[in-house]
Amino acid sequence: MSKVLVVEDSVAQQQMISDILKNSGLKVTVANNGVEALEKIQHATPDIVVLDIVMPQMNGYEVCRRLKADPKTERVPVVMCSSKGEEFDRYWGMKQGADAYIAKPFQPTELIGTVKQLLRG
Repeated sequence: MSKVLVVEDSVAQQQMISDILKNSGLKVTVANNGVEALEKIQHATPDIVVLDIVMPQMNGYEVCRRLKADPKTERVPVVMCSSKGEEFDRYWGMKQGADAYIAKPFQPTELIGTVKQLLRG
């Protein structure tokens, strides 16, 4: 069973994303911000990260850059999932190393399809 780390500061969004992924057969852990996410990843590397951008302490762009710069986590796929839906936001997310970018609001099938595709490699 693949392990997903959902990094999202909104409790409602975190719950919704977690439920969608759990219902599609994935094991989900959560972090409330970027700092907590990096701590959790040091202890147990997930198979994929679903990452919000706008968060307190450390934004998703910085988390993504750090994951992609670390040889231990550089191959972990990152899906940025953000309400920042402009073309520039998508471009900037991909420039930080994201493997996919989903704008909120999204369809559950879009999230599941993207995550499963990245897990297959």
